[in-house]
Amino acid sequence: MKIKFLQAGNGDSFLISFNDGKQNRNILIDGGTSETYYSQNANTQGDLKTELDYLKDSGETIDLLILTHIDNDHICGLLKWFELDDKAYEMVKNVWFNSGKLIATYLNEPEIEDLRVGLKIFSDTKTGVHEAIDFEDYLIDKDIWNKKIIIQGQKIEECGIKIQILSPSEEQLIRLLKEYKDKTGDSAYTAGKGKDWHKNIKDFIEEENKSDFKFSQDRSVKNGSSISFIMTFKDKHFLFLGDSHPKGVIKQLKALGYNKDNPLEVNLMKVSHHGSKANTNKELLKIVKTENYFISTDSSGHNHPNKRTLARIINANPKAIFHFNYEHVRNDIFNPQDRQDFYIKARITKELDF
Repeated sequence: MKIKFLQAGNGDSFLISFNDGKQNRNILIDGGTSETYYSQNANTQGDLKTELDYLKDSGETIDLLILTHIDNDHICGLLKWFELDDKAYEMVKNVWFNSGKLIATYLNEPEIEDLRVGLKIFSDTKTGVHEAIDFEDYLIDKDIWNKKIIIQGQKIEECGIKIQILSPSEEQLIRLLKEYKDKTGDSAYTAGKGKDWHKNIKDFIEEENKSDFKFSQDRSVKNGSSISFIMTFKDKHFLFLGDSHPKGVIKQLKALGYNKDNPLEVNLMKVSHHGSKANTNKELLKIVKTENYFISTDSSGHNHPNKRTLARIINANPKAIFHFNYEHVRNDIFNPQDRQDFYIKARITKELDF
């Protein structure tokens, strides 16, 4: 199995490729910002378009497209692909997408207009006139979405792999519908505020080891609705956390029998919410055992990752290997004192083979 970590701005986009014993398979998790596919201002194509063009030329498809949640830094690259490529749907065989309408139907609640995702496609390629439609209507019309809710506790087999869903819970979906209208945009709930990179790792660890330190969890209802999961291929396990909240993930891991004495062992953990300090806590790091921690962001927008998060990881696992997809983040977040105090392994990783 090969996992490619696409440069997705301050967002997420991962391409997983493997052979199921019969044919090559591809799973795409999120699409990053719109520039991940194509930047109209710079007239340059991003990693997502490069990878999709390669698959298309090779006669391969996206067997499963997972949209973890509807934040711009996860969905806009996908929307740009469907907007600019009128044959994009032909490459996609199946989609996981908890749309606002689907969640409302599942919960038998009124739909929230603010949760709709719009899509503009060329209705006439000669005139360049765009037609505005709902993204979910497009997916239904092209018959690539079965409208199945993806929710905590499900165990799904796709293309020779097993996926254990950790979030969202039904409670988190209810919160999304009931609270989102008052928090449209969610900027106050997701922003990383100023960078904390000036502070030493050692200082963070000493501060958090004090008995009176309290963890403050992310309050974004959109992030809480993220599809997070354990992916298993043969004897390899991978943890993809989207922008999920740690408490809900921990609760589900415990329900599956994992704890600090019987941790979930994975080959890779995609750190939640681009390394935000509000999405990874000590308890989660005790329940999940791995060497490889991947953080996807260029640090624009919300100033992620928080160095405090990396300090928590180092405190829990001094042998941690950090994987970044932007060199300036890898180079700037650790200072000389950090490297003197700890043996830090930080890499720029475009892909990993397992």
